[in-house]
Amino acid sequence: MVLITKCVLGFNNAGSAGDVLDDDPVGRLKVYVYELPSKYNKKLLQKDPRCLTHMFAAEIFMHRFLLSSPVRTLNPDEADWFYSPIYPTCDLTPMGLPLPFKSPRMMRSAIQLISSNWPYWNRTEGADHFFVVPHDFGACFHYQEEKAIERGILPLLQRSTLVQTFGQRNHVCLNEGSITIPPFAPPQKMQAHQIPPDIPRSIFVYFRGLFYDVNNDPEGGYYARGARAAVWENFKNNPLFDISTDHPTTYYEDMQRAIFCLCPLGWAPWSPRLVEAVVFGCIPVIIADDIVLPFADAIPWEEIGVFVAEEDVPNLDTILTSIPPEVILRKQRLLANPSMKRAMLFPQPAQPGDAFHQILNGLARKLPHDRSVYLKSGQNILNWTAGPVGDLKPW
Repeated sequence: MVLITKCVLGFNNAGSAGDVLDDDPVGRLKVYVYELPSKYNKKLLQKDPRCLTHMFAAEIFMHRFLLSSPVRTLNPDEADWFYSPIYPTCDLTPMGLPLPFKSPRMMRSAIQLISSNWPYWNRTEGADHFFVVPHDFGACFHYQEEKAIERGILPLLQRSTLVQTFGQRNHVCLNEGSITIPPFAPPQKMQAHQIPPDIPRSIFVYFRGLFYDVNNDPEGGYYARGARAAVWENFKNNPLFDISTDHPTTYYEDMQRAIFCLCPLGWAPWSPRLVEAVVFGCIPVIIADDIVLPFADAIPWEEIGVFVAEEDVPNLDTILTSIPPEVILRKQRLLANPSMKRAMLFPQPAQPGDAFHQILNGLARKLPHDRSVYLKSGQNILNWTAGPVGDLKPW
């Protein structure tokens, strides 16, 4: 029990979490959606429809949601927030992996456009604007952490609110005030794989995914900071652990038969497994030091999950088998709450309390804007020429 206390209390990510899951943002904020040329959004999607299904697709669905949302205003003078519909991750390799290398130039181009054609950016230099940047390391725009850290957040976005999947405390790629969101997981596909809730959970620990990334980390130890490798080396022969690199067609069904689902970091701290675990009622075992979880001010992560420090992975069997049955049942009851599941999904059409509404609630909680965000006439804070030389080229 000492181990469990250490793991859970070491990662308290929520304050009054759970109390605001069902908040209705309508009437609490107004959002103006910039009309940008289609080259920033729709043409990218027409070029590659796969962008609709990858785990960064929140940037697309947030745009669609806002166009018909009752919080949208057509009068920018009454707006609390300004949204630029840009799809910075909709540039996929043949294997379907997003390439972020054009994203900084795309963002700069869009910001130059809105700052030239509307007066609202210039009065705050973006402090009342929000951008959806769901790539691995958000607006640092690189999939390798050391390169992302070296780049830092795009200078022109430093004053804006960033809505991003990446969340890690004390990290240069997460600004204070950012809104951390879940990655996109296809709601209809998950719904199609639901099994009856009375099916017993006969799997103790479940995980499917990479333990090593031999292509990008041939020497091992760097990928997932060695945490996934430690899971494999310590528990590959443990009968309580159903772990493998195979990805069976019964993957979603298997998660619904499991008590615990491992959610370790990979190249970034987050992954879609977190969404899948919550939706399928499998207690997420979160192995990612200093992770900032989605909607941590609304979802009671410490009550529904188990947090294990990366260095404690070799003790994972002891930690999980030591959790009393009544604690497991309490977590499962919380996970069964439909509000918890809705908050992790971007459904079409939108539903009250879903991830779209959680984003709006997060924006509403940041209002009113402090008067200090409004600049004096002629005052400039952002450096338009900062950043790598390649980012300054036209897009």
